Amino acid sequence: MGEPKKYVTSDELKTHNQPGDLWICIQGKVYDVSEWMKTHPGGDLPLLNLAGQDVTDAYIALHPPAAWTHLDNFFNGYYLKDYTVSDVSKDYRKLSSEFKKMGLFEKKGHGVLISLIFIAMLFAVCVYGVLCSESCLVHLVCGGLMGFLWIQSGWLGHDSGHYQIMIDRKFNRYAQILTGNCLAGISIGWWKRNHTAHHIAVNSLEYDPDLQHMPVFVVSSKFFDSLTSKYYERKLNFDWVTRLLVSYQHYTYYPVMCVARLNLFAQSFVLLLSNKPVANRGQELLGLLVFWIWYPLLVSCLPNWGERVMFVLASFSVTGIQHIQFTLNHFSSSVYVGEPRGNDWFEKQTNGTLNITCSEFMDWFHGGLQFQIEHHLFPRLPRCHLRKISPFVKELCKKHGLPYDSASFYKANEMTVATLRTAALQARDLTKPVPKNLVWEAMNSPG
Repeated sequence: MGEPKKYVTSDELKTHNQPGDLWICIQGKVYDVSEWMKTHPGGDLPLLNLAGQDVTDAYIALHPPAAWTHLDNFFNGYYLKDYTVSDVSKDYRKLSSEFKKMGLFEKKGHGVLISLIFIAMLFAVCVYGVLCSESCLVHLVCGGLMGFLWIQSGWLGHDSGHYQIMIDRKFNRYAQILTGNCLAGISIGWWKRNHTAHHIAVNSLEYDPDLQHMPVFVVSSKFFDSLTSKYYERKLNFDWVTRLLVSYQHYTYYPVMCVARLNLFAQSFVLLLSNKPVANRGQELLGLLVFWIWYPLLVSCLPNWGERVMFVLASFSVTGIQHIQFTLNHFSSSVYVGEPRGNDWFEKQTNGTLNITCSEFMDWFHGGLQFQIEHHLFPRLPRCHLRKISPFVKELCKKHGLPYDSASFYKANEMTVATLRTAALQARDLTKPVPKNLVWEAMNSPG
């Protein structure tokens, strides 16, 4: 006769939510992942942010079938006594299972090969235009094409971080370093850490780094309370400088997006030079070194400083389109303060996300972000299938009374700017004092 099962309650599970004592529940079984946190491929933040909870839906969404074979190594012998599954979660898991049976997670199409060839052609054209033409107009066009190249490499880097786009993990890693570090100057390690935290805590003002852009932008007046970022591990102070910048953020939004690449460059180095755990740190740094050799070298081949500045600004401005696309999906959606929860995965992903309505012909332009709701619910699904599953997701949202918000690219821009404007006008409210100086008072006093 086997030993009787041992149980813990949800309240008891919540007490195991710290580094060194970190438990999670998946399908009713409790796992001690304290040691796994050190080597978890998705980093430590997903485990820390969902510690002491049932994380079944998040685990299903973010992990391939192979990962399930490792779970038993962390089973601590306990089961969750009050484990329940909501109707929404039941339908979500059923839908995920159906997609798996259809083989959608494994069918990646030929888009990756086509994209790689296209990127190689763009790179060759840019280099040829800079080295072999004396025309200022040609150099301007080449700068724009370089920005377009970064957009396309960004889509591949995004995809390779969520699922295997190459024939095996080794080649997938090469693709990540090539498209992220070498071609775009952005650490794939930084991106995975940032992006996974975003998926786990979508639109949480304290946990989602994609909403934490102070002192330049805020999407909600809740930031005026100087919230603490759990991602950056510091307080986001709403001081007079922030108030001044935020008060005009609906005007500065597009100009800032044109140079937003600089922030990604900086964040990559900040992480890689920190003491935080980063897999293959040497590879990451070597990849960035490659970028910071070839790009400045190419720019230096232009005939004068005027054209060099023009080339850089053109490449940054064009790739700014992608930064705008990143913000459209979430800036105008519902936000909340607090930690993410594992038992409302479907609800949080749909509430905090906006789709972009477009024709199938424009799918190449949006890189999968036009079906952001579908992507957030099934992040491992290749983007070539997102349009196909959209009706199923929409029907499930309708069944459970959940939002399935979408807008045209133009309308989404309007909504984003309106969100920024609302927060800007609230920031100008002088009845809510923050430390000010003469600059602030001069720019905002009547008369």
